[in-house]
Amino acid sequence: MSFSYDLLATDGSARAGMLHTAHGDVPTPTFMAVGTAGTVKAMTADAVRATGAKIVLGNTYHLMLRPGAERVAKLGGLHKMMDWPGPILTDSGGFQVMSLAKLRKMDESGVTFRSHIDGTPYHLTPERSTEIQHLLDATITMQLDECTKFPATHQEAAESMRLSTRWAKRSRDAFVRREGYGQFGIVQGSTYQDLRRESADALAALEFEGYAIGGLAVGEGQEMMFEVLDYTTPMLPAHKPRYLMGVGTPDDLLGAVARGVDMFDCVMPTRAGRTARAFTSRGIFNLRNARFQDDTRPLDDNCSCLACTRHTRAYLHHLFRCEEILGPMLLTAHNLTYYQSLMQGARDAILAGNYTEYCDTVRAAWAAGDTDT
Repeated sequence: MSFSYDLLATDGSARAGMLHTAHGDVPTPTFMAVGTAGTVKAMTADAVRATGAKIVLGNTYHLMLRPGAERVAKLGGLHKMMDWPGPILTDSGGFQVMSLAKLRKMDESGVTFRSHIDGTPYHLTPERSTEIQHLLDATITMQLDECTKFPATHQEAAESMRLSTRWAKRSRDAFVRREGYGQFGIVQGSTYQDLRRESADALAALEFEGYAIGGLAVGEGQEMMFEVLDYTTPMLPAHKPRYLMGVGTPDDLLGAVARGVDMFDCVMPTRAGRTARAFTSRGIFNLRNARFQDDTRPLDDNCSCLACTRHTRAYLHHLFRCEEILGPMLLTAHNLTYYQSLMQGARDAILAGNYTEYCDTVRAAWAAGDTDT
């Protein structure tokens, strides 16, 4: 099975396609559940599959620290270790190095840093990041990049982007090409259109199997993020998948799909599930709120997850008030199911040619809120 992307339909800039990989096919648009350390928090692999997820994300930085990439390889690779035979995308570790590591120092060769866990020193280069992802047996490998800070001056953004571009070439050279496996380049350039163009053109010349858009959802706000996507996604090859990194809210996803994005990941639905926040077809609920303590209705009438089909809002409220682990488990499963159903609805609407109407209907229901209370 070769690594390829079939574009099946468009509706405006919105796209529906099929990503073919060594570990299975992924319908797009798609949301990737975040399994940073080889697990989606509070979820078994069966529970993740039950949400409708076809692809998950792991993280180079966390897995290189614990249990170590070489150990994962000896254990049969990440697919076997975490009971996920389907596709896995691994982040390169660059963002986590910048945000979590202690005493980091960056130069042309890569990043030298100390582990946030125990202070052990490491040196992460584009070549080592690519090697680690190979040892993990990632279906999709990401180039090592620098996530440009926001705000950044044009000069700062240009220097950062050009460093990432040079690292992209080294990452590409280090990638071991195998049937059904792919590597994505990451477009940087902050909020500057000319820099995004320079980045996109340079990465396209390296002929990656897919392209990610990085450096967004870092504080610029939704309006500016959408503005950047408006001019960036058309710069990317139409026959390759497009991945918006670290995004986002359900509304972010709808808007980004409308602008031509195919793939997403974000910790938001899992993190929210652990803190009693539920994403629903009627908006966001906080299950700790006392208004739910006698509410015998399902969390979301339109959801097929266990939290919604087997339990009441009152029970979910009770679990969080008592700090029972089942609460985060059920709500995480619900949130991921909701994200998957949102993306499936988007795909169906694009195939039917009514994506704008789909978005209007979904947003109207959010705005109406929980009208029965």
